[in-house]
Amino acid sequence: MGKEFRGTIADEPDFDAGSDAEALYNAMKGFGSDKEAILDLITSRSNAQRQEIRAAYKSQYGKDLIDDLKYELTGKFERLIVGLMRPPAYHDAKEIKDAIKGAGTDEKCLIEILASRTNEQIHNLVAAYKDAYGRDLEEDVIGDTSGHFKKMLVVLLQGTREEDDVVSEDLVEEDAQDLYDAGEAQWGTDEAKFIMLLGNRSVTHLQLVFDEYQKIAEKSIEDSIKSELSGDFERLMLAVVQCIRSRPMFFAKRLYKSMKGLGTADNTLIRIMVCRSEIDMLDIRECFRLRYEKSLYSMIQDDTSGDYKRTLLKLCGGDDDIAGEFFPEAAQIAYKMWEISAMTRVQLRGTVHQYQNFDPASDAQALRKAMKGFGTDEDTIIDIVAQRSNAQRQEIRQTFKSLFGTGSHG
Repeated sequence: MGKEFRGTIADEPDFDAGSDAEALYNAMKGFGSDKEAILDLITSRSNAQRQEIRAAYKSQYGKDLIDDLKYELTGKFERLIVGLMRPPAYHDAKEIKDAIKGAGTDEKCLIEILASRTNEQIHNLVAAYKDAYGRDLEEDVIGDTSGHFKKMLVVLLQGTREEDDVVSEDLVEEDAQDLYDAGEAQWGTDEAKFIMLLGNRSVTHLQLVFDEYQKIAEKSIEDSIKSELSGDFERLMLAVVQCIRSRPMFFAKRLYKSMKGLGTADNTLIRIMVCRSEIDMLDIRECFRLRYEKSLYSMIQDDTSGDYKRTLLKLCGGDDDIAGEFFPEAAQIAYKMWEISAMTRVQLRGTVHQYQNFDPASDAQALRKAMKGFGTDEDTIIDIVAQRSNAQRQEIRQTFKSLFGTGSHG
């Protein structure tokens, strides 16, 4: 893993499994339990370290730590703490088991997990499911779903998506055309083509295919899926496309939906906070801040309470609404520019030339002003971005960074 770490929970440097096990034992001993001590300890250890604590606990006390936690804790807080104690693959396996057992299926949970996991995570999940329940995950999914939805889930369960360095230049246009021919271009839809391409091509390859598709169809692949497919199959394919475009943005949207409006979809909130805390929580926070103009931290704070809230906030890590906290406005500008250039790329081919009276500093100031305060003055942004050449836009970005730092450090 050469990539920099983007999670919020990492290994505790001065780690001693034995003394942690003892601390947890003491926190649960006697009448009532010290919930704060439990959550503080568990959220400041990585998952790998929690597995060592669980082993030490069994050696020292002859009991299973998870069983004891379940006995001592209740409700959402229990679900969250126990979720953190399971190895990631076993946590996924448990979520899927719960989603397909009994009457009715929680399709949203199946979709979220199977659309967003890497090949390796899928293989580990299948093995963990077999180990924990002595059952075959694919058979259980087949027994519980039907139609194209079932077929796509089976494809995803194979964990055979091409790895990311696989991009076949000559295939990009062909795949885009095939998707167009399979849906928009004909009466009826060739779902098998959607399943095959979206289930097997590499992420980078598909990102290029989606760009090409936009040119051919003059609408996004998402819009085509919405008009061509329906039901759970449509929801699954949309999730797959969103994860291919940006996993962190996919999770940011799911988190927002889990908390907006009345009530909270706690299972979704818990699952995402647990699963992404050591993977890409920082990126999710950044996407959340961009898209909803408020921080994930503040939304959790307004929406939850007690020890449950404290634990979630520790997994979240920081509040991006606090002035100067890691969210650079420059990133916001870059994102808006990218969004606008993506929207206008189709029309703009070859019409943007160097702007004559170019002053990067005043452009940067104008852009910052257009994004400050409540809402965004999109006209100003579009005017500036659409009338500068790419080289000039890069200069504005640099100037913006140097003028305003990587945020506003008061």
